[in-house]
Parts: sequence; C-alpha cells; structure tokens
Amino acid sequence: MPAQPQPTRLSLDEIFLASPRQLSSFLESVERRAFKQAMFAVHEEETALDIVQDSMLKLAEKYGDRPEEEFPMLFQRILQNTIRDFYRRSKVRSMWTTLLSAFSSDDDEDHDPLETLTVDSDKGGPKTPESTLLQAQTLNLIDQEIKKLPTRQREAFLMRYWEELDVAETATAMGCSEGSVKTHCSRATHTLAVALSAKGIEL
Repeated sequence: MPAQPQPTRLSLDEIFLASPRQLSSFLESVERRAFKQAMFAVHEEETALDIVQDSMLKLAEKYGDRPEEEFPMLFQRILQNTIRDFYRRSKVRSMWTTLLSAFSSDDDEDHDPLETLTVDSDKGGPKTPESTLLQAQTLNLIDQEIKKLPTRQREAFLMRYWEELDVAETATAMGCSEGSVKTHCSRATHTLAVALSAKGIEL
C-alpha cells in the first residue's frame, strides 16, 4: 500500500510572524499619520519627514519579522524615541555655539567651560528663518571642525558636550585624570572657536 502523503507542517514563524507584504502595508497605512504627529512635534517639514523615514527603517530592520499585531505599538515607541532623540541632539548642538562664544583664549587650560556655562534657550528672542539658517550653517561648520581635532580632544569634547558625561565619568571612560579631561576640552573648545572665527563666524 503506497505511503500516504504527509500534511505540510508550518513552523511557528510561518504561522505567526508578519510577511514583508504585511510590513509594507502597515508602513503605508501609518505613514501619513506619523508625518502629522512628527510635524506637531518639530514644526519643520523636512525634519518631520526624516524622523518618519528613520522610524520606518528602524521598524523594518529591527522588528520586521515580528507578528503584525505588534507593529502599531512598536512603531509608536520608535517614533516617539526618534522625536526625543531629535530634540536632545538639537539642544546639545545648539549649546555648542553658546559654549564657544563663552570661551576666551585667556581661559585656564584646566578649566572646563561647561562647568560654568549657563545656556539661555530664549536668548535673542524668537527665531527667524534667517537666524535658523545661520545657526544650521554654524553647527555644520562645528561638525566639520570637530572631525579635525586631535583624537583625545575630540573624544573628551564629544563625551562632555554630546554624551553629557560629567568630568569624572569622562575621565574614567578615557582612562585619564579629571585634569586631563578639562585640558582636552579647553583646548578643543579654543581650537573650534578660533577655526570658526577664521571663517568669519561671530559667536
């Protein structure tokens, strides 16, 4: 008697996990609402688009094989985290211009400017398109000049003013003394201020 064909058994992954088509369909359905949500948060169309696209890419890369019913919650969490990351980066990078403007070449190399820096987020009154563009250009120049810093200065600067570590935490991470961290930061800040001044940027 010929053997009876065995029924095809599907794996749990095949039964419960979403297909690429389901992921694509979900992203298409949520894109417009996500854009509106991002626009309410950042008030800038290009930035909102970037946030939504970044969030969609993260969902696809990290959770694209999860069950379809989990997509809404996962995507919303990713979107909110991406918006928060944007605000954090904007706050920190905007602080750099204030930090550099507060620095003078006579400062002691053992002094860390961040310890006495007071940032006034409303300084200068409401932003205009011109001031926003100027700030963006200035921050872009700062980014370029940071890449040119000596390695240790760049590490100290980014840990203190990007990662927002304190002097002790930075010293531990870099394996050096707290005094060395302050020296590295002071030299980096002075170098950046001089470089921007040479490009005609008045901070």
